[in-house]
Amino acid sequence: MSQETLYIKIDKNVQVQNEKVCLGEIARLLCTSRDIENRVKVLRVKEAEWEKPGRHAMSIMEIVALIREEFPSLEINNLGESDFIITRVKGKEPGKWAVWLKTAFVCVLAFAGAAFSIMTFNNDVDIPKLFAQLFSQFTGESSDGFTILELSYSVGVGLGILIFFNHFAGRKFTADPTPLEVEMRLYEDDVDKTLIEAGSRKKTGGKP
Repeated sequence: MSQETLYIKIDKNVQVQNEKVCLGEIARLLCTSRDIENRVKVLRVKEAEWEKPGRHAMSIMEIVALIREEFPSLEINNLGESDFIITRVKGKEPGKWAVWLKTAFVCVLAFAGAAFSIMTFNNDVDIPKLFAQLFSQFTGESSDGFTILELSYSVGVGLGILIFFNHFAGRKFTADPTPLEVEMRLYEDDVDKTLIEAGSRKKTGGKP
């Protein structure tokens, strides 16, 4: 009789809503026996029973030990992460008004911050004086502060921001991820790595 094989894959960060977590909620499973696969999916991850939402680090070794208790002779192949984060989120989603208010607040904050940065840069390098000198040199006339240079500069700053961030009104100009998406992904990876290392040190008795 051939030995049954189970393939398991868990992403670095998985989200759950229930206090009691089953293995099928956090992992993708594939087994040569459909019966064993279904039974493994409903195994409860005891280490993942938390009362409050939050992020919790776990190791694939804990999952393997859990499966071995029920299926000692089962061959297990891990195709995912060796250490991962289980994020338990609140089951109730925020209302539409709350989402719109948060979005509006972030937009106003980003707009004000960007405007302040641009104005500070302009004052620091004295852009109005530079444009006035250029206009006077090329036209022989004095600038009143509202010339083609100021107009093209204002339009160029806006277009440059749109092109750089590759995103406008829910649409992308290209299929590449935006710089903001890249930075957010790097930030999430750093957070997950820190939580995993802190969780591993805590379990081994080291300093977090």
